[in-house]
Amino acid sequence: MPELKFVRPIHIRPLPEGTQPVVSLKNVTKRFGKIIANDSITLDIYPGRIKALLGENGAGKSTMMSLLAGRYPPDEGVIEIDGNPMKFSSSKDAITAGIGMVYQHFMLVDSMTVAENVLLGQEGSFFINPKEMMKRVGDLAETYGLDIDPAAHISDLSMGERQLVEILKLLYRESRILIFDEPTAVLTPEETSKLFEALWRMSEQGKSIIFISHKLEEVIALADEIAILRHGKIEGEFDTNAIESKSDLASRMVGKEVLLEVNREPAQICEPVLEIRHLTGLGLTDINFRVRKGEVVAIVGVAGNGQKALIEAVTGLCKPPVDTVFIMQKPWRKFFAESTWNRSMCYIPEDRMGLATLRNQNMVDNLLLTTRKGFSKGPWLNKKRAEKDTLALIKKYDIRPGRIHALAWQLSGGNLQKAVLARELYREPRLIIAEQPTQGLDVSATEEVWSRLLEARGMAGILLVTGDLNEALQLADHIAVMYRGRILGMLPTSDKETPGKIGPLMAGVID
Repeated sequence: MPELKFVRPIHIRPLPEGTQPVVSLKNVTKRFGKIIANDSITLDIYPGRIKALLGENGAGKSTMMSLLAGRYPPDEGVIEIDGNPMKFSSSKDAITAGIGMVYQHFMLVDSMTVAENVLLGQEGSFFINPKEMMKRVGDLAETYGLDIDPAAHISDLSMGERQLVEILKLLYRESRILIFDEPTAVLTPEETSKLFEALWRMSEQGKSIIFISHKLEEVIALADEIAILRHGKIEGEFDTNAIESKSDLASRMVGKEVLLEVNREPAQICEPVLEIRHLTGLGLTDINFRVRKGEVVAIVGVAGNGQKALIEAVTGLCKPPVDTVFIMQKPWRKFFAESTWNRSMCYIPEDRMGLATLRNQNMVDNLLLTTRKGFSKGPWLNKKRAEKDTLALIKKYDIRPGRIHALAWQLSGGNLQKAVLARELYREPRLIIAEQPTQGLDVSATEEVWSRLLEARGMAGILLVTGDLNEALQLADHIAVMYRGRILGMLPTSDKETPGKIGPLMAGVID
């Protein structure tokens, strides 16, 4: 999406001399078997400051924050709050100490309302009547400028709105130390801007904020100071004012120069692999476009404007009207009736933990989710060959921690995404549906995914759904802009005027 300019209401102020940290990690180490996730971490968090934590996927960021949030105990070292050593035996202990965390994967009850989720488990909440619940949560949301209906049910909310509920849970607890793990991954630019305004308000009130993100432009705009984690160790800390550019920050993070772009050589355009003809229904109106082998067509737009319905209609999650979707030049129903496990269509969904993988299964079993027929002969499954191929994919795609028996939930979001991409490209597809394929990935991994998708054009056509306008411009041959279930424009990326046209179309403005 078009990059927004975030303007902080006050300039970053230097830390007053003599200010004591509210949180100190001193030589903290955490191991998982032979894997050292955090290695002698020493880090101070000060009141009224926003500290961004950067690092590649698997660098140990989420583990370090889980230690601070009481999910894991450190194997060595000590965590101090206000100078006092603390031993957290659970998340509840950390919450009592004033630490709150919003995780990448939401922890909400779908059947309950926003207000009920915010007050769930809060002391004395059982005796609060629904009207009082709504008022408390509504007032809290208004105070921080978070646009959410306290009476809405979680099941009816978008991903961005669910994120706001998680944030409200922290605010209601009056946490002093707030940890945000990729909080903008599911937010629109406008929602991100509002979130930043709320975070600035919190820091002005003396709250300490830890912000984990792979979006470097957001880090530069939001944070007072930045800490870089690499291979489980703190490699550097500096004020945001010391950053010269986005490329400078990317290079500091990965320890090498990062171009933040890929070379998209022209590919041979062949026969259509996907055709949408006058698709109306499912919240869509007269959708028409095609994707040919060798090309990338990107769908962009503010979340909730029909992208999800379109993807579900193509991938088989719901039935489109007859004779509107054609895959490999076959009608939708005929294609799925005859579809094979390989050299067909693959889907890389946005929901990598829920839809793309089984969280409590290991890497081998998650590979077999969509490739099982390739390892089967009659009723027999060749598990050893699956293990061998899984090891090869782990090495090829640099998936950490690099163990075939690691469970899906034990992988960082970026490494899990790379595992899904590896599995689906292993199938040698002719049509690739990629939905937010680099969401939550660091800059180095993003470049790798971009390169692999472009390489895949040799065997497939690609339909890319993305909330990142730069990603669309880097990868796509054409960009389709969706608004309220319609495609308002199909723009060639070869046209220099295309970037300037996308924003107005996303807002429904047609020349």
